[in-house]
Amino acid sequence: MVGIFLPLGVQDTFFRHVMFMVVLFIILGQAWNLVGGYLGYVSFGHAIFFGIGAYVPTILYRDFGLNPWIGMFLGSCLAVGAAFVIAYPCFRLDLRGHYFAIATLAFAEIVAIAFDNWDYVGAARGILIPLKEDSLLLLQFKDKLPFYYIALAYMVLTILSVGWLLRTKVGYYFQAIRENEEAAQSAGVNTSRYKHIAFYISAFLVAPVGTLFAHYNLYFDPSMVFHFMISTQMVLVALLGGIGTIGGPVVGSCILITFSEYSRSWLGGGGRGLDIIFFGLLLVLITIYQPGGFLSILRRFTPKVTQDESHRA
Repeated sequence: MVGIFLPLGVQDTFFRHVMFMVVLFIILGQAWNLVGGYLGYVSFGHAIFFGIGAYVPTILYRDFGLNPWIGMFLGSCLAVGAAFVIAYPCFRLDLRGHYFAIATLAFAEIVAIAFDNWDYVGAARGILIPLKEDSLLLLQFKDKLPFYYIALAYMVLTILSVGWLLRTKVGYYFQAIRENEEAAQSAGVNTSRYKHIAFYISAFLVAPVGTLFAHYNLYFDPSMVFHFMISTQMVLVALLGGIGTIGGPVVGSCILITFSEYSRSWLGGGGRGLDIIFFGLLLVLITIYQPGGFLSILRRFTPKVTQDESHRA
């Protein structure tokens, strides 16, 4: 309820922008959490799916006049295809731990470099979304507030979907693989199949966020949507809030993205990565002293915080 009415009560444009970014990264954190939190495979390549979600609907709209909502769905499908290209060799070779993380990072860098030099999609120059009249159908608004409410609706849908999935047989298999993959396989779980399923669902959920981000800005380039920091922030959002929990990405995004956006605004270009230094220190402290993230701290002082112990990492 707070998320619905707060932007209406606060007229500051930048505050609304921050809320929009917070909601986007709650979705991204939830999607990444399926692979990194519940499956136990840390990915640094999820920016690929975010970037595909930005580029595919934009190119289809610019060159073929295809409606952005249809393009969003096609972008999600293509993101699943990209997930297959990454997952098949990684899971076929049984890459785990830091080997899997490095492999996904390598794929992300390859894609970023490819788009940086691909003239058809604008290369490093970036790409502009053709400006049209205000229209929900075309995902264009003079006021940025409608983007926030679209993102908020998608966030609620994502959280409900992930929560439902985790209570099904598939969700339990994910967590069994995380706890002990060999034991799960011995118990008859097709671990390879369910690792693929988790990766594909995660990619499908990430891509529409890229579409919303692109239409929100009306311009983007490869460094904005394929950058390593996009994937890193997804990891940090889940880790700081509480990896392997539904509430973790919510808490983590509210803390990390709010600080990131306001520090960028206050410091401008003179911060010299101060926010990144802060994130690093915060990450080290949380990892050492509070592996359960901020959500576990909140549980100590706020008994009414929703208990989702069955999904804890």
